[in-house]
Amino acid sequence: MNLDIVREKIASYMNKNVTVQVYGLRNKNFEYYGTVTGVYPYVFTVLINGTQKSFNYSDVIIGDVVVKLA
Repeated sequence: MNLDIVREKIASYMNKNVTVQVYGLRNKNFEYYGTVTGVYPYVFTVLINGTQKSFNYSDVIIGDVVVKLA
């Protein structure tokens, strides 16, 4: 997967509801529901319950973060 491809895919989700699954260390997995609010060169932001969280495109490429339309 290429960084540009992931960036374009996330940009297509702009202002749409998404599900973000984060696979962390020690089997700690989180699932967030929110709206993609920003797409930047190296990160994208998701508004979750009034709080913005940022995620790296590189984490999407390696599979630590999965973004799907809700």
